[in-house]
Amino acid sequence: MEKKNIDWENLGFGYIPTDKRYVANFKDGKWDDGALIDDPNIVMNECAGVLQYAQTVFEGMKAYTTEDGHIVTFRPDLNASRMVDSAKRLEMPPFPEDRFVDAIVQTVKANAAYVPPYGSGATLYIRPYMFGINPVIGVKPADEYQFRVFTTPVGPYFKGGVKPITICVSDFDRAAPHGTGHIKAGLNYAMSLHAIVTAHKNGFDENMYLDSATRTKVEETGGANFLFVTKDNKIVTPHSTTILPSITRRSLMYVAEHYLGLEVEERDVYFDEVKDFAECGLCGTAAVISPVGKVVNHGEEICFPSGMEKMGPTIQKLYDTLTGIQMGHIEAPEGWIKVIE
Repeated sequence: MEKKNIDWENLGFGYIPTDKRYVANFKDGKWDDGALIDDPNIVMNECAGVLQYAQTVFEGMKAYTTEDGHIVTFRPDLNASRMVDSAKRLEMPPFPEDRFVDAIVQTVKANAAYVPPYGSGATLYIRPYMFGINPVIGVKPADEYQFRVFTTPVGPYFKGGVKPITICVSDFDRAAPHGTGHIKAGLNYAMSLHAIVTAHKNGFDENMYLDSATRTKVEETGGANFLFVTKDNKIVTPHSTTILPSITRRSLMYVAEHYLGLEVEERDVYFDEVKDFAECGLCGTAAVISPVGKVVNHGEEICFPSGMEKMGPTIQKLYDTLTGIQMGHIEAPEGWIKVIE
């Protein structure tokens, strides 16, 4: 298929509408068959549940062009499973996991001309989401829902190369114990906006959120999980019931153990021990790994030995290996790569 006439090398990370999007509706207790449509706009009642009580969940993933010319996605079955968990927590009807993956395939196929070519550094971002659409004025779950998937081509997260970032320990709490921090709900991201704007105003790239119960343990940032490397080259990631279970983090931990032969550990990570780590990174769909060079806690600076110029050596190996798997340079574990065409 002939690609769209887009300056792939200079794409930013923003929204560009593509030709088709997938829509399915839940009404009278069941999902309809769903279909691809042309119109990017949504028409809903002024009293729709999503507008009144933020009843919405979403996922984020990417489609790539591999070196051999195939269009692929990365572990979409895990996104499907996580959306089911998110929906259940907000009393929404789960969209079936097999249909979720099929909707991704249909939408990417229909927009194949927007999947950036191999080597451009760009990808096709995929956003599946679901929301309550019928009028709801009392505080209760909606009765009708819409599940949609749209795509948009995006440039590389790091333009001009990867540089370690500086983050601050946030005074705000991201999630409450027994709350919704472990699901991908829009409300979690809404409450992080003031904190990230505040961080940016103060000259920081991101926030480090501590657990809200004791404020002694590292949790995550507004949109990524932490990954630490000890001085003896062990990979450590925080364990918590109030952080989002990142698919990228899960994949990186597997790569560390089974491809690089490193010891891995998921456990409570106390803020007091952050100063003792050799490397630190933030992992998520957008960047895979963002290296952290410095953490600032109310004026106190923690500088990692890996420095502020480039990724540390272990995080670089993790990044290179996982992106190599995604792009088809390195053989993937069974089931990780979904070939679309």
